[in-house]
Amino acid sequence: MNTSLLQDKTAVIYGAGGAIGHAVARTFAREGARLFLTGRTLSKVAVLAKEILADGGVAEAAQVDALDENAVAEHLDTVIGKAGGVDISFNAVGLRNTTLQGVPLVDLGVEEFMRPVNEHVRANFVTARLAGRHMAATGAGVIMTVTSIPARLATPLLGGVAVAMAAEEALIRDLSVELAPHGVRVAGVRTQGMPDSGTIEEVFGIHAKAHGIAPEQFQAMVAERTHRNRLPSLGELAEVVTFIASDRATGIAGTMADMSLGAIPG
Repeated sequence: MNTSLLQDKTAVIYGAGGAIGHAVARTFAREGARLFLTGRTLSKVAVLAKEILADGGVAEAAQVDALDENAVAEHLDTVIGKAGGVDISFNAVGLRNTTLQGVPLVDLGVEEFMRPVNEHVRANFVTARLAGRHMAATGAGVIMTVTSIPARLATPLLGGVAVAMAAEEALIRDLSVELAPHGVRVAGVRTQGMPDSGTIEEVFGIHAKAHGIAPEQFQAMVAERTHRNRLPSLGELAEVVTFIASDRATGIAGTMADMSLGAIPG
């Protein structure tokens, strides 16, 4: 009996060249999924696809900007043409400009504040909307994304990031209530900062500087807010995402799996 969680599933991962996308792709592949990896930089996703192929998995790479609706639609049509459909759409697109953090809201320009909303929320909406149309027509599918705990927990000096994350969680709920009657599950994972991610390392450095402390001190300060006195890892996130994307998690919809390790009360 095959116990692979995602055997015979076709998954599209947006932002596969980033740390989260990379970790999730490797775990999806391990669990038997056929992968279509996308990113703004083809070289990054191409290397990942080669790694997965070398390990016996199935993966293809394509250059797709998740902000470009036409590019996303054309790629999705290609996936459907090759695989016959898409079972999982996972958005791992990262923040494009982390330097907008570390500045008080009252000192932040309007355009700078709105950029995470205009870019990050847009990317999630574009990919989810197009996947949702196809999945609703076929009567099955899972749409997922990742947010961070500032979506629920007030955190200083995040600029528009917290607002963007909260908007994405609202999007998850609203997509779910509309698509669930058509057999489509929509869910997400909300996580603490993962220190083995390059982006988080950069972000922690920005916030440490704003607080006048060393990056290690800032990381320790964040970790102390959790019940386990540590931060989650990319591997732990990938395992949770993979389970929710599988048919063993059909009872999970319209919600965020919390990986704050207790920093946010249940």
